[in-house]
Order: sequence, then structure tokens, then C-alpha cells
Amino acid sequence: MLYEQTTLNCNGQLLDLSSPIVMGVLNITPDSFYENSRFTGASAFLECMERMITEGVSILDIGGMSSRPGAEIISEKEELMRVLPAIKTAIKRFPKAIISIDTIRSSVARACVDEGASIINDISAGKFDAQMFETVAELENIPYVLMHMKGENPATMQSQAEYEDDITLEVLDFLIEKVGILRGLGVKDIVVDAGFGFGKTTDHNFTLLKKMHVLKILEVPILAGLSRKTMIWKTLGITADEALNGTSVLNLVALQQGAKILRVHDVKEAVETIKLYEKLLAS
Repeated sequence: MLYEQTTLNCNGQLLDLSSPIVMGVLNITPDSFYENSRFTGASAFLECMERMITEGVSILDIGGMSSRPGAEIISEKEELMRVLPAIKTAIKRFPKAIISIDTIRSSVARACVDEGASIINDISAGKFDAQMFETVAELENIPYVLMHMKGENPATMQSQAEYEDDITLEVLDFLIEKVGILRGLGVKDIVVDAGFGFGKTTDHNFTLLKKMHVLKILEVPILAGLSRKTMIWKTLGITADEALNGTSVLNLVALQQGAKILRVHDVKEAVETIKLYEKLLAS
């Protein structure tokens, strides 16, 4: 039987993963793909955060740079100007909240951890910043979310959505290599993310979701980020605004495939999906 990790040490706070949990998306950006996830004012940001906490969120994922296909890489200065005030505000208002910083830069990750963030979520898996892995190791007791993305950055990833053979095995091999490097550096808590929509076609995404259970081989928690993504609304012929129902359906599949963390824009619906899934298992 494979080992199943049931906690994450988030800078001294233990996060229970014995049941699946929800990570809520908070984008301090003007250009994220889903308009309702963008926040540029403190009052709207705090209102959304409070609503997510009330609805049962376990992790608040704050990002200052859009990772939608074709998105440009903003400067480090601009990213810090967006995320540091947001994290300071969040920690002041909700001191016990577990904050994740969504960044590809080690300097931004370190600065945000200094301000109270306790998880690093890196879509580039250290490919953008060669210092990222060493920084994660130095910080200690800060879980690291490791994601697969084809290509080097969001600006070019969709033009590189080609796989020689089996996409699931390629993603697995990539994650095995990166987890091995992190373990060698002494990083204890690692979460893996298959990277739905990051350098993958719609068909790639569905194939990967159907076989996502193979990632259990890594014996680390699996995060699924399917919320309102192109694979849903293009398949259904709708818009991202109309993709909540489809998100809930695919989140259930992700749970059946072993996901322990659902990264979503809509916390209430994701929490309900988990409750129904847990009831099904208990029946």
C-alpha cells in the first residue's frame, strides 16, 4: 500500500489532509482569465477573503501575476507591489489564515514568507528561477507546490503543447525528477500539481485527469486546479463565467483520482463537492 501524507506543516500550523481541502484563488492582477477572481482594491479583496473563510476555505492562494495562456512576465518590482500589501492586509485581518504565495520568483517567495505566507505555489517548478528550490529548502517548514508546465513560461506554453508519447507518463517523470531534487535538498512537504491547461490541449487535459491517480506513486498530496478552465468551457461551448457547474463535475472526478487539494475560484461549491464525495465514500 502506498504511503498517504495526511498533514502539511505550514510554518508551524499543521494543515489536516485526512479529508480533501479547498484552496481559494485570490488574484491581485488586472488580467487573470476569470474576471471575478481579479482584485485591485483592498476592500473587495478583504470581502472576498472573508467570504471564502466563511465558506470553508483552508488555504488562500494570493498571486500578483497572471498565468493565463499568453500572459506576459511582469517585473519583480511590480509583482512585489501587488502581493506584499495584500499579504500584510490578509494576515492583519485574519492572523490564523494559511496564505499561499503563487509566484515563480524565489525573491518574491522569500519576501512573502517573511510577511506571513506559509506555502509557496510555483507553476514553473523552479524552471524560471534557478534559486527557487534552494530558497524553499532554506525557508524550512514551508510546503512547496510543484506544478508541471510545458515550456518555460505562460507566454509560450501553449505553442509547446506537444508530447512524444504518453502525456501522463511524461508529467509523472517530470514530477519524479523534481521531487527527487527537492528531497535531496531536505524539503519535507511537497505537493504536486499536474498543471491542467499549462502547455496542454483540451484532449491532453482530459487524458491527464482520467489517469491522474498515477501521481499517487509520488506519495505526496495531489492538487487539482481545474476551476473554470478552457477545457471546461470550450468543451461545453460556453464562457468561463458559465463554467461553475462543469468545474464541480471535474472536481469530483479529481477527488476520485486522488486529489487532496482543490484550487478553485468558487469555495462554497467546492466544499459541497467534497462533502458529497465524503458521504459517498462513507456509505
